[in-house]
Amino acid sequence: MKQVYQRWIKNKITSSVSKNKIKLIFGARQTGKSTLLKELSDNKSVVINLQDRSERIRFERNPQELTGMLKAIKTSQTVLIDEIQKVPQLLDDIQSIYDENPSKYNFVITGSSARKLRGVSVNLIPGRVHQYHSFPVIMCERKKSKQSAVLEMPLEKNWAPGFPEPDIESMLLYGSLPGIIQEKPESARATLEAYAELYIEEEIRKESLVRNIGQFSRFLELAALESGNIMNLTGLSQQSGIAVTTLSLFYQVLVDTFVGYWLKPFSSKSRKRLLTTPKFYFFDTGVRNALARLAFDKNTLKLQSGLLFEQWVITELLHRCAYLGREYRLSFWKTVSGVEVDLVLEKPGEVIPIEVKWTDSPNYSDAKSLEIFLDTHPKICHHGFIVCRTPRRLQITKRVMAIPYDEL
Repeated sequence: MKQVYQRWIKNKITSSVSKNKIKLIFGARQTGKSTLLKELSDNKSVVINLQDRSERIRFERNPQELTGMLKAIKTSQTVLIDEIQKVPQLLDDIQSIYDENPSKYNFVITGSSARKLRGVSVNLIPGRVHQYHSFPVIMCERKKSKQSAVLEMPLEKNWAPGFPEPDIESMLLYGSLPGIIQEKPESARATLEAYAELYIEEEIRKESLVRNIGQFSRFLELAALESGNIMNLTGLSQQSGIAVTTLSLFYQVLVDTFVGYWLKPFSSKSRKRLLTTPKFYFFDTGVRNALARLAFDKNTLKLQSGLLFEQWVITELLHRCAYLGREYRLSFWKTVSGVEVDLVLEKPGEVIPIEVKWTDSPNYSDAKSLEIFLDTHPKICHHGFIVCRTPRRLQITKRVMAIPYDEL
């Protein structure tokens, strides 16, 4: 039995900020949503698992059953509903029940796809809902995590991270899904391959999110291999034989199921000519490797270590920004002449350019693009970081510091 460790999102959901609100938690499968519901439940909770076929069919046939079930309960209760996109009609009843007595029921609802909820009651319950996201394990949830130099997470005094200590090679190969990082390499490899085949392909097939599953399977491998590159749908179309409009739809499916994200270019008022095409990243390096059909061995690390390290750093910060709220944003910066900064972090009152390097001996050449960015935006940013494998912090230039990846 896998150990259950403390997750940052649990503190957020159980805080007084969300009292008397419907809590809606989105996230890809296997990011810990169901485990979180189990932790929140007690012997009085109403638990509805729509992943269970018999439960799902029961509510599909009679969505009003939820209303009758809850009205029969006289005392306040916690109501936990897993995978709401399976029966989105239930949101109508949840809204009605909530409006009658907002303080009687503590609704916590999870979903792994926003696609089927679009246009349904989720659009009718603004003001009633606090929306959250569940992600793979972030650094502050791991044992002996160090204080962040870039993006600190607000933690409670009794915070006790428990997931295995960060092992960079394992994170790059197998990713950071909470279940995966507790498995041995052989088991993790098999689990990731099953995740790629059974969840992403079969789950999307069952949800009828795409019509041509053969095309979608080819697309998944190609998209995984292209993860982190500047998007070129025309080139991908020529390479895959899939129409540009279909590729756009497929990418949107990945976004709607929280399997991937767009990283947009930094919005700059400088006179430099900038690229405006976004990049796409899968939410987890292990899932990305499984979809790309890469071997989980040292050869993959040897050939793709820099690429995988960059993707891990970017998704780590994307997840932290999403946890912290809309005031935190990530983008990248690239001029038409080829000068590029891997990440631009925008947070309240500060803009920070970040370069990601696999090196363990950073030097001045690694800081050149950061210095150009700092010179271009002197009013909004004053220092930058190089995230790398240096064993300790190093001041590379007056404005640029290199930091170890575990102090990110």
